Amino acid sequence: MTATAIGICGLVATFVLIALRTPIAFALAGCALAGIYLNFAAPGGQGPEFALAVRPTLTLASGAIYELFQSYDLSAVLLFIALGHVAFAAGVTTDIYAAARVWLARVPGGLAIASIVGCGGFSAISGSSVACAATMGKVAVPEMLRYGYGDRLATGAVAAGGTLGALIPPSVLFILFGIFAEQSISKLFIAAVIPGLLSMLGYTLVVLAWTALRRSDVPSISERFTLAQRLSALGQAWIAILMFVIIIGGIYGGIFTATEAAAVSFATVTLLAFVTGRITRGAFLSALREAAHQTAAIFLIAGAAKIFVTFVALTNVAPWLVGQVVAFDPGPGQLIFGIVCLYVVLGMFLDPLGIMLLTLPFTLPLIEAQGMNPVWFAVVVVKLLEMGLLTPPVGLNVFVIHSVTEPRIAIGRIFAGVAPFFVMDLAVLALLVTIPALSLWLPAQLN
Repeated sequence: MTATAIGICGLVATFVLIALRTPIAFALAGCALAGIYLNFAAPGGQGPEFALAVRPTLTLASGAIYELFQSYDLSAVLLFIALGHVAFAAGVTTDIYAAARVWLARVPGGLAIASIVGCGGFSAISGSSVACAATMGKVAVPEMLRYGYGDRLATGAVAAGGTLGALIPPSVLFILFGIFAEQSISKLFIAAVIPGLLSMLGYTLVVLAWTALRRSDVPSISERFTLAQRLSALGQAWIAILMFVIIIGGIYGGIFTATEAAAVSFATVTLLAFVTGRITRGAFLSALREAAHQTAAIFLIAGAAKIFVTFVALTNVAPWLVGQVVAFDPGPGQLIFGIVCLYVVLGMFLDPLGIMLLTLPFTLPLIEAQGMNPVWFAVVVVKLLEMGLLTPPVGLNVFVIHSVTEPRIAIGRIFAGVAPFFVMDLAVLALLVTIPALSLWLPAQLN
């Protein structure tokens, strides 16, 4: 069996295992190790040398793992995750929601819009969609229900707003994309700013349209806040605002790299949380433990993906696939449409990180072969991955909202609530695909 044939069989086996609900880390690493071993055991279809293939297989796999984990940029994953957990424990991540709630009290659907803005603020600190949905689901959904909002609007707004954690920087997905695709993480972060704000604006328009078409889902406006109360609420969010300035302002101003911004912002929020009495020693240690658990899970998948990438490179299956696609001679539009369909389908069944690390070895060479910008492609991919958090049957954010709200709201009603937001996601995606400048203009200013 040729190396390419082994690669194709390994790829098929990986998809079969994933379809059988095998954890993606084990599917990627298991099939990759088996394929590497077979490639060394019977090179070029020659007689098998099973005993002699063990050492080169382990050497190649361990070398791939070492190459990944000695990456300086990878430390940003741990730092941003720890930043998010510490900020949540200190109440920093919910300050923006509280401020938005006060400022938008007189706007129809103001609580739903405040939830979306709060999700955006949470995302600008934590970088985790699931954590964003879980936190805002506990805080915002019960409050909207208490004020008389329809359950579909309340849960749909928070589930959709939670997806902003994947797009608004800092984002774990962008960090890992940058490492695996060898792109500047700082540029990826800056490239996502306008698309992230555009997505937030789109969700806000959905809420406004919903309130206009279904007045029964939105209570009458009753609360009033004075200017002093509004300014006070905004002042309470000063730590969250400072974190955003450090991360985005520092990177865009050329003061920090993404990893340095992660370190400075984590140290700053920890110091301020203790100085202001927002966090106790026990809560801080608990936040670090949760960050360690989440980071370990991400690193396990990333390590398995690195072995899989090595297997793909060894067997030349990626160049073979690119050759097959090139022979078909699709235009750029057809290629992007096919990739979009691929990610939408995979998003129905797999988690975002697994999808990205599974597909990058194949989609990135196709994009580069067409001369497309990988930074723009990163934004499109992450937007597609965040959309997958809303699609049935898995819809991770939908199930998170279902699990954290009391009383429980039926899954079907939450999916019905996110449907209008998903339609808006399609519109935003179309803009990002057809107008690359939305993603590339800000990174160009860094040069």
